[in-house]
Amino acid sequence: MKVLVPVKRAIDYNVKVRVKADHSGVDLTNAKMAINPFCEIAVEEAVRLKEKGVVTEIVVVSIGSKACQEQIRTALALGADRGLQIDTEEQVDSLQVAKLLAKVVEEEQPHLVILGKQSIDSDNNQTGQMLAALTGMPQGTFASEVVVEGDSVTVKREVDGGSQTVKLSLPAVITTDLRLNDPRYASLPNIMKAKRKPLEVKSASDFGVSLTSNVKVVKVTSPVKRGGGTKVADVAELVDKLKNEAKVIS
Repeated sequence: MKVLVPVKRAIDYNVKVRVKADHSGVDLTNAKMAINPFCEIAVEEAVRLKEKGVVTEIVVVSIGSKACQEQIRTALALGADRGLQIDTEEQVDSLQVAKLLAKVVEEEQPHLVILGKQSIDSDNNQTGQMLAALTGMPQGTFASEVVVEGDSVTVKREVDGGSQTVKLSLPAVITTDLRLNDPRYASLPNIMKAKRKPLEVKSASDFGVSLTSNVKVVKVTSPVKRGGGTKVADVAELVDKLKNEAKVIS
């Protein structure tokens, strides 16, 4: 069974994000970059399926400039078998990413596509769903448990009211939630081995997908600073503050 795992190069979650002075975006100058955490969970799940003998090959794909090869190599060090960089300097939106991934699915014919449910930079949660729609594959989003049996996969997914279990026919698209697993760290020997694993580079133009985006960022701002908390003496004072200061109850 072949698994395709798309990974995104995103700002490291430990980095304090700085907004550009002209509010056109986030300042990435000298910022540490990493695999988007939800994508890292997707890599881990694919590796675990391989360790169980379910998966025979894991292909990692990332879209962006040559810099994203760093994240592909990281995924290779974690256990993926080969990488694919779709080279472009354009700032692609979710639909364009989904269209490019659909072309990769058409070429690679994976039995399973596992990707993060969202990216922590743009906070979008739509690429997996778009990819499923474009390829006609069933989808199991927000997965907290994945079990592959024969030609189907059972996905336990988190929903507002608790959890839901769905059974999908393969090939299928799965997006990962935080509770699915805890990603491992890459060992030094595996980091060295990853440098020798195959990494193919293709131009985005080779896929015939228009990279003209209909999405425009109007303005990026820092979140409003939170005020300090206060202690109240009793319930009566709390109710009074909620009613007359916060005005969240009447």
